[in-house]
Amino acid sequence: MRTVLAPEMGGCRVSGQVWGGWRRGLGVRAARTASSFGTEARHQQQRRGSSKRSGPLDDQPFSGLLRPENVSREELVDVLRAAVVDQKGPLVTLNKPQGLPVTGKPGELTLLSVLPELSQSLGLGERELQVVRASGKETSGLVLLSSCPQTASRLQKFFTHSQRARRPTVTYCAVTDGIPATSEGKIQAALKLEHIDGVNLVVPVKSPSRKDILEGVKRTLSYFRVVAMGSGCALVQLQPLTAFPSQLQVHMALQLCPLLGDHMYSARVATVLGQRFLLPAESTRPQRQVLDEALLRRLHLTPSQAAQLPLHLHLHCLYLPGARPRDPPIKLLAPLPSYFSRTLHCLGLHYQ
Repeated sequence: MRTVLAPEMGGCRVSGQVWGGWRRGLGVRAARTASSFGTEARHQQQRRGSSKRSGPLDDQPFSGLLRPENVSREELVDVLRAAVVDQKGPLVTLNKPQGLPVTGKPGELTLLSVLPELSQSLGLGERELQVVRASGKETSGLVLLSSCPQTASRLQKFFTHSQRARRPTVTYCAVTDGIPATSEGKIQAALKLEHIDGVNLVVPVKSPSRKDILEGVKRTLSYFRVVAMGSGCALVQLQPLTAFPSQLQVHMALQLCPLLGDHMYSARVATVLGQRFLLPAESTRPQRQVLDEALLRRLHLTPSQAAQLPLHLHLHCLYLPGARPRDPPIKLLAPLPSYFSRTLHCLGLHYQ
C-alpha cells in the first residue's frame, strides 16, 4: 500500500492583502458541487452527531473526543465508518475526530492502521484505501482517502501545484484566545523544528540565511480572517499556503492570539498589566494553557477541565479539482465537532 500524506497546516510580518477566495460564513458552499457531492452524507452525519452517544467518544463538556487508548480496533472502525462525509467512486471523505493520529509507531492504533478493515467495512473489497490528505492528531476535520492509486496521484499533483501557485485548497476553523489586531491578513514567518528537552518544537527564525534554509528552516505563509468576536475570543478562518508541522498554532501565537486548547505553544504568549507579548520561543517550554477566570466562567469549565481542553482547530473545507480541466473546483465541507459548537455557543460567536 502506498500512502501520500500532507503535513499538518498550524518576528512575523502581517499584511492586509489576502486571497480573494473567502466566502462569507463558514457554512456557505460553492456554486457548483459536482452533482451535489456529499450533501446527503453530510446531512446524515449531522443527524448522527446530534444524538447522544456513548462508547469511544467522550461526553460533555468535550463530547466528540476520541481516546484511542480506550478504543478497540473494531470500535475505531465503527467510529470512522460513522464519520464518513461522502463516498463517491474511489474517493472516501471522513470527518476525523480530534485525538486520532493518522500515523504512529508499529502497534499503535491509528487511522492508517485500520484502513484495511475500513476498506472492507465500506464494501471496497481488495481495493484498500490510502490517505491522500490529512492533518495531525490534535486537529479534527476532513481526511481524504482514495482506493485508486492513480486518483490519489492526480489529487496530490493538484495540491502540490496549488501550493506552488499560492492558491489555498483548505480552510480551517479555529477559536483563538484573544482577538487579532486586524480583521484579516497574512502571516509570514520562517520556522524550524528543534528537539528541546526531549520534545520536538517549532521555533521561529528571524531573518533566515541561505544556510538556514538549506538546514531545514522553511518560510511559511498563512491567510487569516476573523469571522466573529466575543468574550475576548475570535472565530477565525485560516488558510495555510505552506505545509509545516504546527504551522497554524505557531502563526496564531505570533499574533498573540493562541488557539484555544493549544497546550504546546500558548505558553509563548505572556500578559503583563493587560498587555500581551511574546516570550523567547527557545526558552519557553510547553505547558497546559492558562485561561483567565472570566473566560472559564463563559465556557462553564473548571480549571481542571480547562487543562483537558481540546485544540479548537478544525479542517472545515477542502477543494478538489473538477472532473475536467476547465471545471471549477469541488468544495467539501465537514461539520464542526460538538465540543467546538458548544464553545461557540458559550462565547456567543455566531456565523451564518
